[in-house]
Amino acid sequence: MIHNWIKIFIYHLKQNKLFSFLNVLGLSIGIAGLIFALLYWNDEQSYDAWNPEKDNVHQVLVELTGMPVFSDCALFLKPILDEDANVETILYADSWYQKDKIIYNGKKEFVNKIINVESNFFSFFSFKIISGDAVSAIKDDSSIAISDVIAKRVFGDENPIGKQITCLDQMFVVRAVYHIPGNSSIAPDVVMNKMKEFTSGNTTAPFVLKLFLKVKDPSKIENTRNSLENLYNTDFIKRNAKEAGFTFEEMAKKIGHFDVVIEPLSKARLHSITDGYPEGRGNYQFLLIMVGLSVLILILSIVNYINLATANAVKRAKEVGVRKVVGASKSTIVIQFIFETALISLFSILLALVIVELTLPYYNDFLNKSLQIVGSQFYLQLILIFSITVLVAGILPAVYVANFETLKVLKGNFGRSKNGIWLRNGMLIFQFTVATFFIVGSYIVYQQIDYLTNKDLGFKGDQVIEINLNFPNSDYEVENVGQNIYNKYSTIKQELAKIKGVEQASTGLISFDGSDDSLGGVLYNDELFKARTIAVDFGMFEMMKIEVVKGRSLDQKHASDTIASVVINETAQKLMNMKEPIGKELIIKQRKLKIIGVVKDFNLLSPEVEVSGMYFYHLKTVDIAQNINKVFVKLKSDNIENTIADIETLWTKVDTGYPFKYDFVDKQYARTYESYVKQKNLFSLLNIVVILIALFGLYALASYSIQRRMKEIAIRKVLGAETNMLLKELSKQYILFCVIGFLIALFPAYYLLNKWLDNFAYRVDVSIYPFLIGFGTLLFLTLSVVLYRAYFATKTDILKYLKYE
Repeated sequence: MIHNWIKIFIYHLKQNKLFSFLNVLGLSIGIAGLIFALLYWNDEQSYDAWNPEKDNVHQVLVELTGMPVFSDCALFLKPILDEDANVETILYADSWYQKDKIIYNGKKEFVNKIINVESNFFSFFSFKIISGDAVSAIKDDSSIAISDVIAKRVFGDENPIGKQITCLDQMFVVRAVYHIPGNSSIAPDVVMNKMKEFTSGNTTAPFVLKLFLKVKDPSKIENTRNSLENLYNTDFIKRNAKEAGFTFEEMAKKIGHFDVVIEPLSKARLHSITDGYPEGRGNYQFLLIMVGLSVLILILSIVNYINLATANAVKRAKEVGVRKVVGASKSTIVIQFIFETALISLFSILLALVIVELTLPYYNDFLNKSLQIVGSQFYLQLILIFSITVLVAGILPAVYVANFETLKVLKGNFGRSKNGIWLRNGMLIFQFTVATFFIVGSYIVYQQIDYLTNKDLGFKGDQVIEINLNFPNSDYEVENVGQNIYNKYSTIKQELAKIKGVEQASTGLISFDGSDDSLGGVLYNDELFKARTIAVDFGMFEMMKIEVVKGRSLDQKHASDTIASVVINETAQKLMNMKEPIGKELIIKQRKLKIIGVVKDFNLLSPEVEVSGMYFYHLKTVDIAQNINKVFVKLKSDNIENTIADIETLWTKVDTGYPFKYDFVDKQYARTYESYVKQKNLFSLLNIVVILIALFGLYALASYSIQRRMKEIAIRKVLGAETNMLLKELSKQYILFCVIGFLIALFPAYYLLNKWLDNFAYRVDVSIYPFLIGFGTLLFLTLSVVLYRAYFATKTDILKYLKYE
């Protein structure tokens, strides 16, 4: 029986080449899209899944009213945590990922992921220890653990254990080599323990170090959270109130309320409220969009298959009638057609895997990942996709065919029956609805990204490069560190000015890549404002084309500008409700500063975030010049490559320990909304796929519909009907379906796209134009396909269909 079914299947493949090709291609595209989404989904969900402690390890995060979430916590939390019966142990860690070089026997290897943690780190993140042991790996500040990748780079085939290496200008002994079993929220190259100098002090600052807890019972974590939150909102505020001479209520009003959040490691990757881990957060919204759209396209492909299968079933009506006469049951016919669907689905999956394998490198570039088609989980998912596709796509056409009335089809009257027409028309309307959503969605997403790309950011970074600057440790071991570093930077600035093609150079503790969202306190008229306080050098505003709207900028001609001057932005002026800000006094970092100017608002963070209040002062004003780690250089437009090459030559002399690295400021800022650019590209690609699938189905369905009406067309032509009238008659139902599909898509498209646009502080408005363009595009494509097929039908020889009448 199976052999007979296969022979029938092959026969119909040959007889209906177009139908078979469109079915396989449509399903394979839909399945390939879902495979891509699943690979991405599996990769994101695999973060920390290997860690047996993932449900017990929690990170403590703190949110202060009006400020972003901090992943740094206070040291004064330790005593209360030590007394907590549910807390098994705690782990403090320094700021994530330092960069330096490892030196061994004169060989240098640069590493980007060095972390400084306490000695119990490996009990929280249980990497596989290849050599040495976890207990003594970082037992003191002279021990170090390295990853197997770094061990191979530095030592080759030599055993690293017991070897001495230099890192961060200190000698260490390698005590362990570890392997990270899978995707991890913390994936360091080097682990060291120099925490004693940080944890031995009695600092009362609220945000100092990263804090992890390993708890015995995760369900009781709320009690711990409440105790930490109370500690922040009572003891800490009382202590500050006493030192500042305010009442508790006054200080609480100034500081705000602390909210403590304790997040499990198992949910950190996709559901964290902040970038609490060095490997960052996954984009959960983008993940859901990708999976959702991929599932929608697969549904569209299956609907397309069902539509084509039920349309093609008319040709097989007599076959089914004859089989029923000779004794075939309904169940046998249903199983046969499901079997044929299974073969089509199998071919489609194989073709989908070929498509995925060929395009996976481009997909990995798109996501900045290294995905592979491997893993038992993925194969189980593939089997599930196959099963669902066969069942959903196979049962409807199979039952539809099995219910043909034997006597009716053998008389040849089935072709004029309305059975199945409503099903096919309903599914065609569904295809038009989905196509409308994608066309309108693509246009609106394109509008938003184009708006961000061309929006006036308030600064010009197109010919400005940011260069990493590293001074040797010896430069920080002098009496006046800040002045020493500033003098060395000034010398570099003078040397840069001598290079042909360099227009200007400056620096500042400022980032244009969206990475720095820290806020500080500003006191004005005894009221505390939380805003961005930024130290810059002279010329920074002029170089970045940041407009001064009131007063003046920081100027080296005024000696007071390195002592007591501050420039604010427009938002800061509004926050403090100042009508005439020039000359007003503020307190920043315990220093009284006078406002000398107001600059126009400009973006530093992602366009998702509104511009915050900003306060700019000179690096010397609060003596933090020792934190200079970059230089901004404005280049002239001609011979930029030669200018950069000359700067690199200079850098080999001023920054001998590190490779020359630079980045254009405008590209840095563009990366703050890179994920949305990817969403735009994804939407555009899927839009093309959806339209193609819909057109495949429309062409095939129109072909079958017109084919069934060929005798009617022939009679109309004999009676004198003109070609234009025939084309109108054949296409009007598809225009109606197009209109209905468009109207159904209006509300979901408007609602969902507005929800997406709500991510942005700066966004376009959803107007009527994208919908008009979407409808016009859909109508044009529909008429192009239908009229093309109908025109050839009207040119067919009418005798072919009337010679037996």
